[in-house]
Amino acid sequence: MALPLYDSQPARRVPWVTYLLVAANVVVFLLTPMSNFATWYGEDEVRECNAAHFSYEYGAVPKELTTGRQQPLPTEIRHACGPTDQGKVPWTSAFTSMFLHSGALHLLGNVVALFVVGMGLEDRLGRWRYLAAYLLFGLAAVYGFAYTSPGSMVPLIGASGAIAGVMGAYVILNPRGRIVSYVPPIIVIRLPVWVVLGYWFVLQWLSLNQEESNVAYTAHIYGFVAGVVFAALARRAGPARRFAALSRG
Repeated sequence: MALPLYDSQPARRVPWVTYLLVAANVVVFLLTPMSNFATWYGEDEVRECNAAHFSYEYGAVPKELTTGRQQPLPTEIRHACGPTDQGKVPWTSAFTSMFLHSGALHLLGNVVALFVVGMGLEDRLGRWRYLAAYLLFGLAAVYGFAYTSPGSMVPLIGASGAIAGVMGAYVILNPRGRIVSYVPPIIVIRLPVWVVLGYWFVLQWLSLNQEESNVAYTAHIYGFVAGVVFAALARRAGPARRFAALSRG
């Protein structure tokens, strides 16, 4: 399996939005009970209960998004950790969930992927369009996942849906690009972007039937498709208009 390291095509401007998104994901993680840094959430069972309450308060719960109403905590969590008075507005969790991660490895995988492809897409779309597209891809992933499993009470957290959208858009807008990748055990090679990201998408599709996995492959697919559609529509804008749009920052 190839591990993307960086985009071999240099950016024309400093990718401040990508840097800020990476920083925001890292800082938010460090301040949540899922991080060992946040010692004020207690230890052991106390931390686990705080993490569960936090995930349900700020994570995207499909049943809440599809009904528009906050749902009671699952019985097993109420029995183990007690109830909470969250006062949650479900639609806001579609945004907050994009900046939460279950652990350090979950965070690392996402920020590396964002760093590799985000800079290139930001360079092509411009900063504000890129930020708006990132959030749009994340919403598509979250709501796509929710309406695919409308009765689920498992909170969705993570930036991977939005990042999958960035991947999909980048494949369309830079099909001749190259990504420097590490291929175990010792090979570092430049691979076409469509090979690296296309392989990733196929892997998500083939993993859909892994019932015991806690990875939201469905959200990844919705995000990636949203990115592809967005980029395809951008390319149809016409040469002059597209050139002007992709040249402003």
